[in-house]
Amino acid sequence: MRFVYTIGLWGLFLGIVLFPSITQATHVRAGEITTKRISQTSLTYLVTFTAYYDEVKGRQAADQAEPYTFCFGDGSTLEVKRSRRQYINGRTSSVNSYTAIHTYPGPGVYTIGITVPNRNADTKNLPPPATSDQIRFFVSTTILINAALLTNSTPVMLNPPLDSGRVGQKFCHNPAAFDADGDSLAYRLSVPKTSLTDNGCIGRDIPVYQDPTRFSTSSEAGGTPTFTINPITGELCWDAPGEIGQFNFAFIIEEWRNGVLIGEITRDMQIIVTDSPNKRPLIAPIPDLCVEAGTLITQPVTATDPDGQRVIITGFGGVFNVGQDGLALAPGELIQPAYARLINGGIPQPQPATATFSWQTNCNQLRDAPYDVTFKVNDVPNKPTPSLVSFQTFRIQLVGPAIKNLTARPTVAANGRAVQLSWDAYTCGNTGTTITIYRKAGCQVDDLPPCVTGVPAGYTKIAEVASTATSYIDTTTLNRGGSYSYRVVAVYPDVNGGFNGGVSLSSNKACLELPLLSPVITQVTVDSTSANGQITVKWTRPLGLNPSDLSGPYQYRLQRATDLNGTNFVPIATINTTLLPTAPDTIYVDRGTPTSTLNTANSAYRYRLEFYYTNNGTLTRLDVTDAASSVRLAAAPANRQIVLSWQANTPWSNDNQTHDIYRSRSGPNGPFNKIREVRVSTPTYTFTDDGSDTFLADGNTSRVLSADSSYCYRVMTRGQYTDTQLSRLGILQNYSQILCAQPGDTTRPCPPNLSVDSLNCASLSTESLCDQTSFTNKLTWTPGSGPTCDPNIASYKIYYGRYRTDTLGVLSSVDAPTMKYDHSGLSTVAGCYYVTAVSKRGLESSPSNQVCVDACPSFVLPNVFTPNGDGKNDVFAPLHCPRFVSSVSFVVYNRWGAKLYETSGATLAWDGRSSDGVDLPTGLYYYQASVRFALLDKNAPPQIIKGWVQILREGVSAR
Repeated sequence: MRFVYTIGLWGLFLGIVLFPSITQATHVRAGEITTKRISQTSLTYLVTFTAYYDEVKGRQAADQAEPYTFCFGDGSTLEVKRSRRQYINGRTSSVNSYTAIHTYPGPGVYTIGITVPNRNADTKNLPPPATSDQIRFFVSTTILINAALLTNSTPVMLNPPLDSGRVGQKFCHNPAAFDADGDSLAYRLSVPKTSLTDNGCIGRDIPVYQDPTRFSTSSEAGGTPTFTINPITGELCWDAPGEIGQFNFAFIIEEWRNGVLIGEITRDMQIIVTDSPNKRPLIAPIPDLCVEAGTLITQPVTATDPDGQRVIITGFGGVFNVGQDGLALAPGELIQPAYARLINGGIPQPQPATATFSWQTNCNQLRDAPYDVTFKVNDVPNKPTPSLVSFQTFRIQLVGPAIKNLTARPTVAANGRAVQLSWDAYTCGNTGTTITIYRKAGCQVDDLPPCVTGVPAGYTKIAEVASTATSYIDTTTLNRGGSYSYRVVAVYPDVNGGFNGGVSLSSNKACLELPLLSPVITQVTVDSTSANGQITVKWTRPLGLNPSDLSGPYQYRLQRATDLNGTNFVPIATINTTLLPTAPDTIYVDRGTPTSTLNTANSAYRYRLEFYYTNNGTLTRLDVTDAASSVRLAAAPANRQIVLSWQANTPWSNDNQTHDIYRSRSGPNGPFNKIREVRVSTPTYTFTDDGSDTFLADGNTSRVLSADSSYCYRVMTRGQYTDTQLSRLGILQNYSQILCAQPGDTTRPCPPNLSVDSLNCASLSTESLCDQTSFTNKLTWTPGSGPTCDPNIASYKIYYGRYRTDTLGVLSSVDAPTMKYDHSGLSTVAGCYYVTAVSKRGLESSPSNQVCVDACPSFVLPNVFTPNGDGKNDVFAPLHCPRFVSSVSFVVYNRWGAKLYETSGATLAWDGRSSDGVDLPTGLYYYQASVRFALLDKNAPPQIIKGWVQILREGVSAR
């Protein structure tokens, strides 16, 4: 999100901006606007304008610097007088505060603006410097107001925006911005602003502003000069000033919360650059810190000066709870106490100088965002040499302390399996803090980097309790004999103004293995497949329980549910036991009950076992096993193949094991041969049977699968418990039900080889096909063959297209074994053909070779005829049997080129008359005939015949 400001009428009022009509003393050096919401029930804000005045040349104007107009961005304004004036820098400057309380009408984005006439004189990059005191000073702050933000304050800048620099040396400034709400801050450069009137509400860039690098020749190291701001730390650096003088520039601080821009402040600041042999002092780098709340931080800050002069080390940041004027703020205004101190700070020291940053942290100061602390060192040269400064910023990430002394021990709950967690009382955090409990399977080593809050990857949240709790009993889906790791963290509420959510460091890891106090199911195998099938269920005795641990008698109660994931468990057997190893009481053959048959053909079944002991004479359930299902096999047809898939829902894992595939070619009663051992690695297991047999110990049954046959299968799975306590039970084997299926067959016939009897045009005489109007094309073909083709042909389809460019369509079909077809009743032999074969399964082959037949055209005209009505040679018509003529266009001309006769049609028979029916006299006439033939090429051009013809009349006949 970017806030947008509307700027207009700049050119019209430029002269007014730069040269106000009222001459007024000038004084403003720098300033910014901050806001703070002060009500939980209304949108009421405290708005503060902080201005820095020139108390030397602008003292008279500084005395009269009030009131000023606050523009609140919602259309309302207010005249505000100065509430505070504090002298700084040896009374050469002052910090001035103007405050107002304003209530906004509703949520929205508001830009607060203030204009002050005017800036102080001699600012070099607002040329000409002599008139910089005629440019109004304008700053603004934009805030986003909505209900979700609750209380919110803009950041405050704790380091005054007035410093000195030296020609040729890198100058840096850090505003020491602090956000009491812990919002994220980002920095970017801007341009100093002005406005059109003395109480203007809209700012605009000063058009004569010049970037500071225009006054530089090189950086301190001799490279290209730069003017930048660090977007994270806010350190603004000019590397390096090239001229002496006074300079103003501006930058913006953006305030972000949860990825949303909620405000931005513009600071307009000023520095004075001198030229002297003085060199700036230096601060030794300080590493960032990450500490638990409650830690006492003692960080030495060391500074030196290349000229050997004394230095003064000062510190800025919200942790000091000190304002821009160096005076202490109201308790807790920026941060909850205790506040940080800079021991030996603020006093001249011979260099190398050391001050000690001391801060006793506590849990009231916890927040997500780190604390930025900025140290400033300035040298103390002899007058009148100005002092130079350097900055060093370091970050302190304050994290919630870990919950201490987490322990875990097994206990008994309603279902017999539980873990009792305990930890020391936790005192960090305010109202709303909770404790979250995480768990993962196993006791693997965790990678827990320093200063990283929360639990490592792999843990799952299982519960959340109040911060006052010191224990929790975990009963959520605990596997008997399983090992589990636990960690707990404190979760802080998202409250503006101190806490900003987040979690503490993780507690120590507590790990344990649950004892085996109950039986464990080891087999659910299908013995027979039918509507009245049979399944064998086996289990162990309680592995970690001795008969003397609990009083008897003891009892197993077996329950069954339908389907792989069934939960409708019903009791099917009650078995008393003495827990003695010799007792045959850990196996049950389920054949169904009188009211509930075991349809193993249609369903999988799921079992669980309850274990009871005697407590005060009453049978009491100690535990219940994890449920285990039978293996369910499914099949799908493929081309001459069958795709098998199987699954089971068991507490042991069948992954990364070898499963056996059995096949019967003789039906569900067998015999079954093992045909393949399949190594599987995923919870859904598949195998495609192509008829081969790779397990030859019980015989080789390899043979291509036929789509006309049915094949029966069963699968034996292998699995193992993954927990170390149960893995010693070894490999667990279980059979699926028997399932029969047929393969599909998508094999197509091979395409036939086609031939068509066609005319030999070269061998035809002019008398051939005379007077023939109906033709026949004779098609014959031979079947195709190949190792991948289906030889079982049921019929053949004949496809035909009249022209070469046509899409061929079905003409007819013939049943096999016929392999010929006469295409009769044709007006022309021209056309294209192909043939396909259709298998007995209805699958059609690819097309055969395409054969195209063309016609043999013929059209010959005489050169004399006698239209005298004697019935002999009375018309002008083609000679010698014209062949395959589609149409004729005919035109007759006299010897002078005049058109006498014209006709068109399927035939030509001219009777010697003109177009208007007048007999033409004996004589020589010229003609042009355009003849189209019924050929294969639909767009074949016509044959053009040009010639002459003699008309003879008066009873003369041409023979």
